[in-house]
Amino acid sequence: MLEFLLFMLFSVLESCALFFLAFKIFKIDLYEKEIIFASIIMGGFSYVLRNNYNLPEVDVLLQYLLVFCFFWLLFRIQVFYATIMTAMAYQAFLLIQSVLYLLMKMSGIYELQYPILSFGTYLLQFISSILTLCIGYYIGTKRKGSDFVPDKPDGSINISGRDKIMFILTLPSPFFTLFMLFSAKHLFEFFSLIPIFYAVLLFGYLYLSNKKDLDKHDY
Repeated sequence: MLEFLLFMLFSVLESCALFFLAFKIFKIDLYEKEIIFASIIMGGFSYVLRNNYNLPEVDVLLQYLLVFCFFWLLFRIQVFYATIMTAMAYQAFLLIQSVLYLLMKMSGIYELQYPILSFGTYLLQFISSILTLCIGYYIGTKRKGSDFVPDKPDGSINISGRDKIMFILTLPSPFFTLFMLFSAKHLFEFFSLIPIFYAVLLFGYLYLSNKKDLDKHDY
């Protein structure tokens, strides 16, 4: 029972941090109750797949799909931009988490099992979630995000060339997430490539979104 409660607690915290960062990046109003509701559902699915069926790879893909579906159907983001928001939020969050994992693994902290078996995993989730929340808070306070994503589902959208490039950048995101999981288990010597992949993709997003915002303001 304790293991279930801890798993849910840190999974919900992790998902809430990801949603919070996404909304702050795109300057969209927060939906606190809906975020918590979505995070609990995601945590429940994750617990069943990982603990009952031992299917972490399926869980990774399902979590990605759930985030997309919640952006689209629960938060009412247009499907095209929901895809971009999902990928960008995941890449930003996993960049933070992969760097922390690398540091914790090399220092031996991740292997700690006291006072509970999964102490290293929960510590990684906690630190990466707190850092993500802090970064999201900073972005929101300083108004550093982008505002090209419409938060009204029924409005018309004009898909530009930059939008199409940003959409293309979303395509490898689920595969990098799977590769992160695989390399953490079997190919740790290549794990240092993961933060580089995420940083490159995230830089492309930030560059294109900044250009899009500048064009919008000039117009």
